[in-house]
Amino acid sequence: MEHSSFLDIAILITLGILAISFLLTSVRIIKGPTVADRIVGLDMLVSVGIAFIAVIGAKTNYYLYIDIAIALALVGFLSTVAFTRFMLHHGDSSEFIDERDAEKANADAAKARKGE
Repeated sequence: MEHSSFLDIAILITLGILAISFLLTSVRIIKGPTVADRIVGLDMLVSVGIAFIAVIGAKTNYYLYIDIAIALALVGFLSTVAFTRFMLHHGDSSEFIDERDAEKANADAAKARKGE
C-alpha cells in the first residue's frame, strides 16, 4: 500500500468539501426564491470554482492555475457588480407575494433611477 502524504490527504478532503459546497450552492441557485438569492449563489459558485482551480494547481504543482483563478475572481466580481446594478435599476418584485408591495418596490426602483 502506497503511503500518502499529509498534503495529498488534505487535498482530497478539500476537494470533497468543495464538491459538497458546489452542490449546495447549485440548489440555492435553482430554488431561489428571489433574484438576489440567485446572484449571491452565482457569486458563491464562482468562489467555489476559484477554490477548485487553486487546489488543483497545488495538487499538480502547476502554479499557472493560480493566475487563472485570479482572472476568474476579477471577472466574477465584475459580473456580480453588473447584476447588482441591473437589479438596482430595474427592481426585483419577485420576493413579494402581495401585488401592492411589488408595485411599491417597482415605484421605489423608478425613483432611484430618476435620482441618478
